[in-house]
Amino acid sequence: MTHRVLFVCTGNSARSVLAEATLRAWGGARFEAFSAGSQPTGRINPYALDTLAEAGMSTAGLRSKSWDEFSGNGAQPIDLVVTVCDSAASEPCPVFFGDFMRTHWGLPDPAAVEGGDAEKRAAFARAHAIIKARLMAFLTLSPETWADREALKLALDRIGFIQSEDATHV
Repeated sequence: MTHRVLFVCTGNSARSVLAEATLRAWGGARFEAFSAGSQPTGRINPYALDTLAEAGMSTAGLRSKSWDEFSGNGAQPIDLVVTVCDSAASEPCPVFFGDFMRTHWGLPDPAAVEGGDAEKRAAFARAHAIIKARLMAFLTLSPETWADREALKLALDRIGFIQSEDATHV
């Protein structure tokens, strides 16, 4: 069974795009990955594209888009919506309605980091390290967990607290 996963944040230019591309690279036929924003910037942050390219992940077909593409009549159903904004940093986190599982995997916005090229690259590397650690845990969820809605929700919510050792040392 293929699970359709939508990563959502406000601008759809960095974190959600990193998550979409990473799950596409690692998820095989088990997952279809998408990303969207409540207020899309209309372009993907070049540091996100560089981070993905450095990790050997395809950026083909990635674009900043509105979550409107995934709701309403005619939209393909989504199985899981993952918000990746950092509500702890007083950033507004979009609310997405529908009949699907939802979870929150908040992390700081690397696009908000100020400074030079090195600081920005480091921020994107930290964000991607956290996303990769979380997606590694996500990909190990058993079919039994996917079949039990309550167990799945607990597992997904726990994944949102995973931090990468690499992310704290970059």
